[in-house]
Amino acid sequence: MKGIGTDIVEVDRIAGSIEKGQGFRELVFSPAEIAYCEKQASKYESYAARFAAKEAFLKALGTGWAGSGAEFHEIEIRNNEAGKPEIYLLGKARQLLSQRQIASVLVSLSHVKSVAMATVVIL
Repeated sequence: MKGIGTDIVEVDRIAGSIEKGQGFRELVFSPAEIAYCEKQASKYESYAARFAAKEAFLKALGTGWAGSGAEFHEIEIRNNEAGKPEIYLLGKARQLLSQRQIASVLVSLSHVKSVAMATVVIL
């Protein structure tokens, strides 16, 4: 194991940032994530869980956001055919995989009305 990270976020905080309409959603989330979350009955819970996963990934790397060189929307959370969340890295975030010789990234998401959390393990 090369790293583990966990993050928890208040759903209302993410909802408030998105509702301000100043580009937070597009800055943080990829078009695929936005399309997925907007279809959900509890869309802000889904956004918050994905935000937590991005933070947890950066914690697992040990860099934090500023030290990674990646943009938040380059860390994309998708669900596979079985519904399991998976991390896909784009752009500079993808380069981190080869630079750090990362073989696999595992992610687990959970959310309720008020909070969302994620854990990421890097192998």
